[in-house]
Parts: sequence; C-alpha cells; structure tokens
Amino acid sequence: MAKTLTNKKSKFTKEQYLTWYESMLLMRRFEEKTGQVYVQQKIKGFCHLYIGQEAIVAGTVSATKKEDKHITAYRDHAHPIGLGLHPKFVMAEMYAKITGCSKGKGGSMHIFSKEHNFLGGHGIVGGQVPLGAGIAFAEKYNGTDNVCICSMGDGAVRQGALHEAFNMAMTWKLPVVFIVENNMYAMGTSVERTSNVHDLWKLGLAYDMPSKPVDGLTVEAVHEAIEEAVNRARRGDGPTFLEMKTYRYKGHSMSDAQTYRTKDEVKEYQEQDPIDKVISTLKENKWIDEAGIEATEAKVKALVDESVQFAEESPYPEPEELYKDVYSEPNYPFIIE
Repeated sequence: MAKTLTNKKSKFTKEQYLTWYESMLLMRRFEEKTGQVYVQQKIKGFCHLYIGQEAIVAGTVSATKKEDKHITAYRDHAHPIGLGLHPKFVMAEMYAKITGCSKGKGGSMHIFSKEHNFLGGHGIVGGQVPLGAGIAFAEKYNGTDNVCICSMGDGAVRQGALHEAFNMAMTWKLPVVFIVENNMYAMGTSVERTSNVHDLWKLGLAYDMPSKPVDGLTVEAVHEAIEEAVNRARRGDGPTFLEMKTYRYKGHSMSDAQTYRTKDEVKEYQEQDPIDKVISTLKENKWIDEAGIEATEAKVKALVDESVQFAEESPYPEPEELYKDVYSEPNYPFIIE
C-alpha cells in the first residue's frame, strides 16, 4: 500500500483535506440552495444561513468521535450535515414535510438527529448552553468518555444562563467544550457595542476555565483546538471555552438588510474563505486538479438537487401528527395503584 503523503506545513493527510473540502462544499451549496428556495417561499418562518462559517463544523467533526454529542443554536443546518445526516432530511424539515428529521415540526431552527448525536438547534438565544452542560453531566454520570460540543453565537454570551453553566461545568469538571461562533454581529449589533470585553474567550477565565481564541476561518486550526479540548475533557479535566473567530457572508437571517456593515468588510472576509484555503492546500500538494474539483462540485450539486426533489415530493404531516411526540409515556419500574 502506498504511503499517504502529508502536507509539509500540516500533520493532516490528503484524505483528510479531501473530506474537509467535500463536507464544507456540501454545507455551502446546501445553504445557497436554501436561500434560493426560501425566496421562492417554499420555506416559511425564520431561516439563518451558515455560509462562511463551514470550517468550524468541519474541523469539529474531524476532531471528535461518533459517540460525542453536539448541540447548537438556530443557525443549525450545517451541523447535522457535517455529522453525516443526509441533507434531504434537513431540506424536508425546512419544507415542513413529514419526512424531515423533526417530522416537519421544527423547521429551520429546530433540526435534530438522534442517530447522529445532534441534539438540536435551539431557538432561544443561549438556551442550549445549560442544556449542553446537562448533556455532559449525563455522560459523566453514566461513566462514558463522550464529550458534548456546545456551540453558540456571540450574542448568547450575554445570557446569564451561560455563566451559571460555566460555573457548574468547572465545579463538576464536566466533559463539555463550549464554542462561541463569533461572527462579529449578534443580529445587527456588533460585539463592540454590547460589551466591554471584546475578546469573548476571556469570559471563561473568570471560572479558571481553559479558554482561547481560534481562527475559525481555518479548518486546521479548528481541528487542533477541538482535539486538545476533547482530549482534556476525556481525561476528566473538565470543560474548555473556545472563541471561534469567523464571519457570515450573508445576513443574520433571510430578512436581514445588513445595513450595519459595509460591502468592503464582507469582501475582506470573503477573501479568507475557508473553502478556498482547503482547495489551495490540495492544489499546492497536487492532491487535486481541475477535473477533481469539477467532479466534487458535480457530486455535491447532485446531492443538493436530490434533497430539494425529496422535499418537494414528500407529503405534509397529517393533522393528528400535531399531538404526537408532545408527551412521553411514563415507564415506571413499579405499578402505582
């Protein structure tokens, strides 16, 4: 068997870069298509695109194991796709179809996949942070070495529940990695206008929590930071707080006019596109050529087209579905008379 070549400047293999490229490209093209069908009014309600932030999901997935748990906020389409959920189930969910991963009940902001240990997108700002700590508590209580990856936006760090969760996570040394996906704007309000602390990672230092900033536009940097954090958690040394410095190329949601930032600012960050960085590394090492890039684009396009067709052709839930999955039947170990 031929030896796998490794980039001179990186410890990562050709296979890893190709995986990152295809995964991030799928997230990007899926979100672009989502924006198109939303404008056609085929998707209702709020819709928040992940375009520009793909390196965070790709690097996190490659640095974790299948059994680890993931939870995030409402910008949540890319996370389950990166974890392996077929995008057709995400698209069907946004179409409010019964074949969606949440049976059409959750929509864009409440994607969920138990099979892939993605424990949901959550619509309440910061609401998933104490949930992430609770998931980690359960893993520790059950004696596993699984870690919970709990992601949030920069607006969520202003919530009081975050500080309560941080305190408990450090006190009990919970196996959780807190990630703030800092794309610089909470809706339309910049970080500089909402806090005296502009380096969000420093908030973790108040709890003696290992914390640091990470280049969230570079997949290698994300992978290495997550790998270090999950290894710490698996050793029983507790949580880590990572500030992934990133940028969203689109608005906060589909209704965002983006009047709070300039086109020059957006262009500046688009020149740091995380997908372009991976393509550049692949080309420099002669691990991919134009034919390979075209083949990957075609493969991804086919997946996205399949997802839209699946969503279009799937039925809506029947009315009685409204009353299902609301309450859980008790399963007592004894009989109450």
